[in-house]
Amino acid sequence: MTTYETLRHFADSYGLAIMVAVFLLLCLWPFRPGAREANRKAANMIFEGQDDGE
Repeated sequence: MTTYETLRHFADSYGLAIMVAVFLLLCLWPFRPGAREANRKAANMIFEGQDDGE
């Protein structure tokens, strides 16, 4: 079995499963219980330091 065939088999089976797991983890990461404060801070960060006269 060549290196190409070995890597192709890995990508077709385990590689796809790993990519799906990483995708789901990254999609769900902002919704974890301890992330509320960090998400609020990130959402309002663009408004810090603005002095537009109001």
